[in-house]
Amino acid sequence: MVHFSTPLSLYSIPVAWFVALYPTSLKVFLARSTTGYDNLEPRRTVASLADKKNDPAVVAKAARMEAAHMNGNEAFPLWVAGVLAANFAGVDQRALNVLSLLYIILRNLYNFIYIYQSKPYHATVRTVVWALSVAVPMYLLFAAAVKLEHQGHP
Repeated sequence: MVHFSTPLSLYSIPVAWFVALYPTSLKVFLARSTTGYDNLEPRRTVASLADKKNDPAVVAKAARMEAAHMNGNEAFPLWVAGVLAANFAGVDQRALNVLSLLYIILRNLYNFIYIYQSKPYHATVRTVVWALSVAVPMYLLFAAAVKLEHQGHP
């Protein structure tokens, strides 16, 4: 049985990495199911789909998958820093575990909205979810700083 007092947040680091990676994996599957995937130039997948005159909706979806992946890569270092700092400082494990789960849920939701958005208001919702997901590691960094300050660290 899992206890909330164990440092489960450390496991969220590889999970967050996977959450950032899977949109690009979806893009590869999408390319393979249409005109093919070129592993010699994987970063040209979206351009290649467009060059091969695929349905514009398919090309746009592949571009959104790529963008979701890039955003996940941009958010990942902040997450790692927040988790490691909070663990180092001794932030309450239960809170850290709950916030880790919240972060993973928010990043998955962000990816889903980004990939499947079809209306302008979806972009607004996506931005709100992004802001909430960024707030979690920022909170962890500040919580770690406050905890260390109260422990007498400079």
